[in-house]
Amino acid sequence: MDFFEVIFGNGRWIYFWHGFEVTMVLTTISVIVGLLLGLILALFRTSTAHPFKYLKKLPSYGKSKLLPRLAQFNPLQIFAKLYIGIIRGTPTLVQLLIMYYVIFGSMRTMPKIIIAAIAFAINSSAYIAEIIRGGIESVDKGQLEAARSLGFSHFKAMLYVVLPQAMKNAMPGLIGEGVTMFKETSIVGWIGLGDIMRGADDIRSLTATAFQSLFAAAILYLAITTVFSNLMFRLEKKISKEES
Repeated sequence: MDFFEVIFGNGRWIYFWHGFEVTMVLTTISVIVGLLLGLILALFRTSTAHPFKYLKKLPSYGKSKLLPRLAQFNPLQIFAKLYIGIIRGTPTLVQLLIMYYVIFGSMRTMPKIIIAAIAFAINSSAYIAEIIRGGIESVDKGQLEAARSLGFSHFKAMLYVVLPQAMKNAMPGLIGEGVTMFKETSIVGWIGLGDIMRGADDIRSLTATAFQSLFAAAILYLAITTVFSNLMFRLEKKISKEES
């Protein structure tokens, strides 16, 4: 059987079409939620919140070993570090299976695509947080200090002065993470979700041929990632030109 007969014969292309729809919806939800979570985590990572800093005023502060540590204690930063470390240190597939079989194991009415989107969003948020943190740290600290001197609170200075520049600096990394997330969705077949790879596997089973269906899936992934990357880089250039 030739390539076109395998893919398009008897309407088998519909398996790829349904897989494409699932993959695009899953990727879109995961990236949007992951971006929001990642932004919050990045702000936690760069937080200057020290709830026990008042301990510095105590007379015994200089003599104690515990009080200086408590004064420097930053719960938001510690939480973000632990979250990012755990998520980045474990495979995406393991996280997906834990989400499906353990966390939502007793909730079989929950749509699989929602469970997968939550798992991928949590995974992506850890990487996005580090990308945005790098963008924040690339902004000159003098700009934050200047905003504070003009009467801005720390939150408003971050929101209106630092973050717009940080997001611009982080754009290449965010584009790369979006492409990575799109390709990582190929593992959702492990929980029975019909994505592009599941479509390729269905065609392989029906035709008893592996090369054609897998090659078609590879072409589809390559085409989508190429188009997405080009669109995002054009958007990045347009933003750079408008600001220059």
